[in-house]
Amino acid sequence: MPRDPKELGTSRDWLSRARSNLTRATEPKPDGVYWEDLCFDAQQAVEKGLKALLIARNIPFRFVHDIGELLNLLLGDGVEVPDDVLETAELTEYAVEARYPGTYEPVTEEECKRAAELAQIAVAWVAAQIEDENAETSGD
Repeated sequence: MPRDPKELGTSRDWLSRARSNLTRATEPKPDGVYWEDLCFDAQQAVEKGLKALLIARNIPFRFVHDIGELLNLLLGDGVEVPDDVLETAELTEYAVEARYPGTYEPVTEEECKRAAELAQIAVAWVAAQIEDENAETSGD
């Protein structure tokens, strides 16, 4: 069931959380940390960033880890999403399966760097969109 954005805090709160995950995803990998865990932080940065934008635009959404679903909600509302942000849908694979031992292929350093780069692009785009939303609503 979709959540009412008015009940979820502010878009700035969500963007702050996205930036926190992005910071962890882009810092050097500490000893004993899996690449998969850093990729999860990249996925979370994008997920929380997109949810921040959905809140800013007052678009209801479900609590899901599926970045593609969140992007589709924005597209359905007429938001022009850049191709490199659309590519972040591939990070959904790091949301669940890669966080637990199992049959997935281990994540490489290169894959992790790509995930972090995509997350940086998406969070920067979201931040710019939210600034534009805020400027429009304040009459600037």
